[in-house]
Amino acid sequence: MPYRLIAMDLDDTLLTDELTVTEATRQALNEAIARGVHITIATGRMFDSAQKIARQVGLNVPIITYQGSLIKNLLDEEVLYERSIPVDVAGELYEYCQANDLHLQSYIDDKLYVAEDNEKIKGYAAQSKIPYTIEPDFRRIIEHPKQTKMIIIDEPAKLDVMLPALKERFGSRVHLTKSKPNYLEFLHLEGTKGHALRFLAAHYGIPMEETIAMGDAMNDHEMVEAAGLGVAMDNAVPALKEIADYITLNNNDDGVKHVIEKFVLNV
Repeated sequence: MPYRLIAMDLDDTLLTDELTVTEATRQALNEAIARGVHITIATGRMFDSAQKIARQVGLNVPIITYQGSLIKNLLDEEVLYERSIPVDVAGELYEYCQANDLHLQSYIDDKLYVAEDNEKIKGYAAQSKIPYTIEPDFRRIIEHPKQTKMIIIDEPAKLDVMLPALKERFGSRVHLTKSKPNYLEFLHLEGTKGHALRFLAAHYGIPMEETIAMGDAMNDHEMVEAAGLGVAMDNAVPALKEIADYITLNNNDDGVKHVIEKFVLNV
């Protein structure tokens, strides 16, 4: 069976630990594209951050961002798919964070907002290489109707303890996932990489059986499960490896290149 659509996570999947794409992987991607394969990225990052990497690699198709909440064309930036957090849920989450002294931040129109400048947002912005806006009247942000993603940042152990209660309280109304051990993300129920991959496959008229999805963390599990070939990196969390159809090399050893060569170029 030919694979005609490939979706890859960025951090710890396509990108090395130095946040680069190796020349060997870049060449494999370009060769697959030359053969007519649609290759995209599926990341939790904002569009502005993700599109810079996509353009450097040579991709020219819509990309999946915000864990699947937003799909945009690279060329004209037309929005193809967009899902936002319900305003009432955002307000309730804000009150919860206020009551429990938790750091909360939000994305609106591809901009990152926080209520105050602190070490959590400074570390997040430095790692993601994105700017942020301080909005002391954060209630105004919370009431915006098009919040793409909200994030609580805290110690991994603290988030793990809180997670069951948060899932019980919010899980039927929003999608909760962890992109990093210390990042707990809240999105629309249909804001997953799995929903986005299905949408993009339908957009191109490609059966799901002819798709490949590659990732390393549990925020990738929806697309790994949905794809015709679900791939976990060797550096992936054990739970993702358990549901994957195939385990490739790690992100520093051209794991993405290995999959493309094995299942696309050398078939």
